[in-house]
Amino acid sequence: MHLTTVIFDMDGLLIDSEPLWKEAAQEIFGQYNIVLNDAQYLSTTGLRTREFVSWWFAKHKINEREYSIAEDKILKSVMQKVQERGKVMTGVKYIFDFFREQNFKIGIASSSSTPLINLVVEMLGLQESLHAIESAEALLYGKPHPEVYLNCAKALGSKPTECICFEDSFNGMIAVLAARMQCVVVPSYHQYKEERWSAANLKLSSLQNFNQLHLNLLES
Repeated sequence: MHLTTVIFDMDGLLIDSEPLWKEAAQEIFGQYNIVLNDAQYLSTTGLRTREFVSWWFAKHKINEREYSIAEDKILKSVMQKVQERGKVMTGVKYIFDFFREQNFKIGIASSSSTPLINLVVEMLGLQESLHAIESAEALLYGKPHPEVYLNCAKALGSKPTECICFEDSFNGMIAVLAARMQCVVVPSYHQYKEERWSAANLKLSSLQNFNQLHLNLLES
């Protein structure tokens, strides 16, 4: 197949924001006497904040009136933390340069809110590189549903089968595969050896490691 389009997730892939999301969630959840261990937190990585909050609040029998309040607090906290301490992931400049040289259409499809996406895009200086940005925040379904990826492909004028997508979360990987797109996963170091990533078309330890041979392999 001929690939013409690349779509990136954002949190944990382009910017090292996952620890900041976890920190914000712990702070706000602590106000409700909810403590998540690492395994519990990782099980809901990649979900939208609304889904993340409602999942754990329902399990802890928190009144539904608190869901949107906690969601708003987490989002505001993350925006501030990313602006103050967000760090670019290894290989971001390289991978965008690579696909620009290939004349690929480039997009972002994220579970995060549009304001946060725009903040990160500005911080990383990607404004001139992107042809489309799609947020799953207001969609009926978020990842692992493929809608945000399908919407991004449509905005880019591409067929799903023309797209290669980069993800770092399991829910994101499932969304990409459900959209019938080629999936490259870049898991965090402590999750890298997990067998579940075998469903992806390619697994890398860093964006920096992707090259022409990998692209040729995905197109074969």
